[in-house]
Amino acid sequence: MPRLDELLRNATARIDGADAALLLAHALGRPRSWLYAHGDEEIDAAAAEDFMALLARREAGEPVAYLTGHRGFWRFDLAVTPDTLIPRPETELLVELALARLPPARALRIADLGTGSGAIALALAHERPRAQVVATDASTAALAVARGNARALGIANVEFREGDWLAPLAGERCDLIAGNPPYVAVGDPHLTQGDLRFEPAAALSCGDDGLAAIRTIVRDAPAHLLPGGWLLLEHGWEQGAAVRALLQAAGFTAIATERDLEARDRVTLGRLPVAGAPG
Repeated sequence: MPRLDELLRNATARIDGADAALLLAHALGRPRSWLYAHGDEEIDAAAAEDFMALLARREAGEPVAYLTGHRGFWRFDLAVTPDTLIPRPETELLVELALARLPPARALRIADLGTGSGAIALALAHERPRAQVVATDASTAALAVARGNARALGIANVEFREGDWLAPLAGERCDLIAGNPPYVAVGDPHLTQGDLRFEPAAALSCGDDGLAAIRTIVRDAPAHLLPGGWLLLEHGWEQGAAVRALLQAAGFTAIATERDLEARDRVTLGRLPVAGAPG
């Protein structure tokens, strides 16, 4: 039977070392930290075979998150599948900006559009337990994953609804609407590279300039926001100016674009005016 350290060393010659360690820990049902204290242990043949199969799939390009079925986001370990976008660290900026505009002592209504695995909705619902969060998605399969994550985390103040963007909110208004819609242009060569090849196309790309979904959301959001309510949208690093222009044309105020840790435009936000208040 092979030794753990030998398996890991051989795997690291084929794929990224951190990925190899994650996959080996997953195959063994152990935390990654366990590996480094047990390098001289022999691994049973079945576990080694499972690991080699995962290694081959990763070498072919499949994302680690889909191979393990999990990805960390905010304070959670979320289940993910090829039906959902893989949550990314930069999206935590959207959560932070939303929380800064959501007083914890108030009962609030929040919407998360295109929820996928439920990452944004669940983070907001967890941090604002007095709020009621509605999470929408056009994908039945993605909503099943999101509901499962909510159950696993014991988060009850979130409701999942099927439909395009704001359509499931007919007749309702919120204090804040957030979303990470698709923003890559259809045909962008990045869609044929790396992990993006395996993620759901509808969650990644939309329209010739990547702004089709954002245009729809900005157009419809005022009818679903309370006076003074906020709209926050994640977007591509070259789209900040275009999204600000869309918000301005739709009558939003306090418009700003916030940058991620790489100093790239990442989230643009705006506020629906209060009647009679200065702009």
